[in-house]
Amino acid sequence: MTATVSFTIDSPLGPRPATVSYERKGAGEPLLLLHGIGHHLQAWQPVTEVLAADHDVIAVDLPGFGASAPLPAGVPYDLATVAPALGALCAALGVERPHVAGNSLGGLLALELGRRGLVRSVTALSPAGFWSQGERRYAFTALRAMRAGARTLPLPALERLSRSAPGRAALTGTIYARPAHRSPDAVVAETLALREAAGFEETLAAGGSVRFTDDVPGIPVTIAWGTRDRLLLRRQGVRAKRTVPGARLVRLPGCGHVPMNDDPALVARVILDTARTEARRVDAA
Repeated sequence: MTATVSFTIDSPLGPRPATVSYERKGAGEPLLLLHGIGHHLQAWQPVTEVLAADHDVIAVDLPGFGASAPLPAGVPYDLATVAPALGALCAALGVERPHVAGNSLGGLLALELGRRGLVRSVTALSPAGFWSQGERRYAFTALRAMRAGARTLPLPALERLSRSAPGRAALTGTIYARPAHRSPDAVVAETLALREAAGFEETLAAGGSVRFTDDVPGIPVTIAWGTRDRLLLRRQGVRAKRTVPGARLVRLPGCGHVPMNDDPALVARVILDTARTEARRVDAA
């Protein structure tokens, strides 16, 4: 069941309030799950039950997305603000240095949390920030087209499209390699989440100048890329490996940009393996 938590974040305007929606289940070492731009925490539902068998799993709606409130007026949706805000969220939930897994924007945020020493391991699935300028423009154009479609499609037409495999492919084929595997209700919900995402434009604007260029030393890092990612092309994974040379680079065969739906078992195993690497490292020390 979705809950909310309110806390204070540091911003260029000074301390400001934030309210975030989240779902929490399971027991064990904490594991924070971060979705991509325009998505919501339900993107993780294909893997949360498996992960919750080993972890205290906390899936969040990022500020301005899903059911979470937007950031206060004037507060930027950039890494320098959102990453420490996620640290403040963890503190409000009584969580210290969780493992973190993120997809796309969430993967970029996960790496930034790792760089700041706020987490104990990072799994980044097709993370943003390793693009060339041309690749970034292509991705942003595709995202804006998806957003425009979500905002103009009447709800009855959206519901009708979601009931057929070709319709689900038309709605979500940019991000899933196997869109027919997504349920009609899930496709409707995520299209509405994209339509209503208050933080979409400001997050996209903040991402225009983002390149992740720092190493993430001292913790296990896995960077995983779907072989059928149509949004952030998989050659960006090679750049990510050069940037974070100690990272494990994993290929996700047959998966698209949001791989949790395309191969839940594989994605869960990659996340769990990364967390277990940290446990083995601590035991060895």
